[in-house]
Amino acid sequence: MAISHLQPVVILLVLSAFASLPTQAAARGGHDPLDDGAHEPFSRKLLEDKPPQITEEMVRGYMSNAELEAAVHAFGSRCSNISRVYRDNTNLLSALERWVIEISDKPRQREAEPAFKFIGNVHGDEPVGREVLMHLANWLCDNYLKDSLATLIVENMHLHILPTMNPDGFALRWRGNANNIDLNRDFPDQFFSVNNDIDYRQPETRAIMNWVKQEHFTASASLHGGALVANYPWDGTRDTSKHYYGCPDDKTFRHMASVYSRSHYNMSLSKEFEGGITNGALWYPIYGGMQDWNYIHGGCFELTLEISDTKWPKADELPVIWEHNRMSMLNLLTTLIKSGVHGRIFAADTGRPIPGSVMIKGIDSKVSASSTFGDYHRIVVPGETYEVVASMEGFQQKSTRIMLEQEAVNLDFILDPDGTDGQMKLPRNDGGCHCDNAKLFHVQEAHLWLYLLIVSVLLTLYLVFKRKTASRLASKLLAYRYSSLRRPVAV
Repeated sequence: MAISHLQPVVILLVLSAFASLPTQAAARGGHDPLDDGAHEPFSRKLLEDKPPQITEEMVRGYMSNAELEAAVHAFGSRCSNISRVYRDNTNLLSALERWVIEISDKPRQREAEPAFKFIGNVHGDEPVGREVLMHLANWLCDNYLKDSLATLIVENMHLHILPTMNPDGFALRWRGNANNIDLNRDFPDQFFSVNNDIDYRQPETRAIMNWVKQEHFTASASLHGGALVANYPWDGTRDTSKHYYGCPDDKTFRHMASVYSRSHYNMSLSKEFEGGITNGALWYPIYGGMQDWNYIHGGCFELTLEISDTKWPKADELPVIWEHNRMSMLNLLTTLIKSGVHGRIFAADTGRPIPGSVMIKGIDSKVSASSTFGDYHRIVVPGETYEVVASMEGFQQKSTRIMLEQEAVNLDFILDPDGTDGQMKLPRNDGGCHCDNAKLFHVQEAHLWLYLLIVSVLLTLYLVFKRKTASRLASKLLAYRYSSLRRPVAV
């Protein structure tokens, strides 16, 4: 038993001894001549001769990998009613395991709800995220059914927490993984093919890519240290120069980053970053980053959150850092529930959900509906008018215009197969959704007939009896009608 516990440590020591040997990965990428040397925008292989010295005094009070794993499993046992713990199937060279916490009122079931992931410890020498994420998980468990935000999150989304993406780097006390590769430069990049060779892709990177394809995340954030700012795409530029380079959903990302920054104790007061947020390419360009890959290939809106000015603050500061970030994390999560456009896509001929896609006219990006429930969750800035378009191969696309106020809009689409004449029916509005009169909604026949029946009964009673009870019945009818309008609009 003792030998099995020592095995990861021995392997890490051997890897540390050989990490400085030349490998082919070191030749992949290069140095940006415009860079000042503070950052390596292309380089995956970390070339410093002597990484910054992490002393025992700095590490004291932080959870070791073994202690973190024990804490994750203890949480799973204590909070089993709203969580499950699962392994992310990464085959690390050191044989260490990465465990994920899923938090939901139905953690073992698929639901038509948005999913969010938090990832900590991407860089081995930035351990603050792993500690803060365990604080978040325990706070949600302790406050479920006691605090409105905790209850809203647990009951209306699936939250996945990976406290450490890079346990090997943490054990070695350096930035990269066991191969000394910077994992936040290891993802396929939209501008350069430097990371397209799958043979050199690190196991941690491959696991994240498979995870995103499997779970259908709506949004996510990775936690880092060394600055205090919310970073959003794009992270790089086509010409490698340092300047603002926004993605198609730039306005939405700025909104998400601002939600985090403004909810933070002092992030929005930054003198370096206006409002406590920054476009990645404007700060300093990098390539092969996880943030841009999530948005492009996963339809997942990811932020890179720098949550501590110091990479390795003293352990007694961790509770304070958690408190400074608590409302930021909670408000970012509830953004997925309280705002945006949500709904499902159905086939008109079968009535079954279909994995179509939804886009906003004027924004060159799509989000896909899930294959299980056909549900989609589109984050957009509130207080504006949008034309929402649903489509799928083999079906006629449909669109409608909505006014998104401060509350989320529920909007279902019923797509007609190609070659059929899909006739629009009477509109049915949703609270907070002011729909274009030119776009008529399908109304489910059962609700329509029930509505007409109640109206007929009410009119008959009024004409026959002409009593005050008729007006009270009318009030009940209006209440029923209002409650039915809160249900998803079907287009």
